Amino acid sequence: MGRRSDHTREELRKLIVSEGHRHMAEVGFARFSAREVAKRIGYTIGTLYNVFGSYDRMVMAINTRTFELWADHLRRLLSRASDDPIRTLVEAYFSFARDNRNAWMAIYDHRLPPEMPMPDDEAIRRGVLTEIVAREVAAGLPPESAVQAPGLARSLIATVHGHCLFTLNGTFALMGEEHPLETALTRVRESIAAARDKGAPTV
Repeated sequence: MGRRSDHTREELRKLIVSEGHRHMAEVGFARFSAREVAKRIGYTIGTLYNVFGSYDRMVMAINTRTFELWADHLRRLLSRASDDPIRTLVEAYFSFARDNRNAWMAIYDHRLPPEMPMPDDEAIRRGVLTEIVAREVAAGLPPESAVQAPGLARSLIATVHGHCLFTLNGTFALMGEEHPLETALTRVRESIAAARDKGAPTV
């Protein structure tokens, strides 16, 4: 029998996201089960869909939680960084993906239906990660080039993501790449240097 009145709707939402995220981290997106989440929290599966409206919205919320944990991971490592925040960001990207592989991959394995746009609040919470990267990228650019930082940050995230994904799925091993993190860091530094030189005043 489901516990139909133990929690408010907001409490239920947090409970479902928390347990759903734990389940996602254990089994990954392909084996994720809304029914298992309902069983774990002691409610019916109908309660989950009543709270979120659909399976896709529930998974979206769970994946947003991964983004929030990821951003916390970056902040924590940056707070300990010495004088090389760019290296710290690249290393933090790799370490979070490695240590949270199932939850991290679920972000990219799940696709919202075309008719279901991401709500603004979810996009804002996910966007914090890019904002952290953009802030550190901007610090390495001349003031007149700082406006480039958000776009450059998105491009750099894509670069590091590709290197990280190829590392985790074994592609780089097959290609003989022995130092993917350092290779990703080199590409990032090159891109920032190019943007910095482009914005430097001519004499």
